Amino acid sequence: MAAAMNLNDEIEKIVKSSGAELYDAEIVREAEETIFRVTVTRVPEGVDLELCAEISYALSPFLDVHPPMSSPYRLEVSSPGIERKLKSPKQFQGAIGERVKLKVPGQDRLKGVLKIADAKGVVVETPHGEESYSYEEIKGAKTYFEWDDK
Repeated sequence: MAAAMNLNDEIEKIVKSSGAELYDAEIVREAEETIFRVTVTRVPEGVDLELCAEISYALSPFLDVHPPMSSPYRLEVSSPGIERKLKSPKQFQGAIGERVKLKVPGQDRLKGVLKIADAKGVVVETPHGEESYSYEEIKGAKTYFEWDDK
């Protein structure tokens, strides 16, 4: 019996063939519409509209044969943006040195600079010193940008 195909692995191969990296793939509902959102990154050049279109054209025929869900959806390919969700250890590792907001037990929203991210958890430099959290403790995380008003 053939091994089951992992949809994310196949999407990642298609994204890599365009010279980018798969950041995330998720199903979201917005305004009565279901969207299959594929988020990609490319360092150091960044992600532009042409790259998103190229990846979208490459993914569409594959997703026609292997749809991510049984109901109708719209494919959206984009960059994660300057403020982006962090879900996996790989995403945290890619954000080392950036400002982050974490939802963790006992605090509304912890803000600081991500110093360390390994396979087990993170260390964030806060105004009160370094704080460590395992990935299991983190209920939500994202990078954020602080505008300099000076």
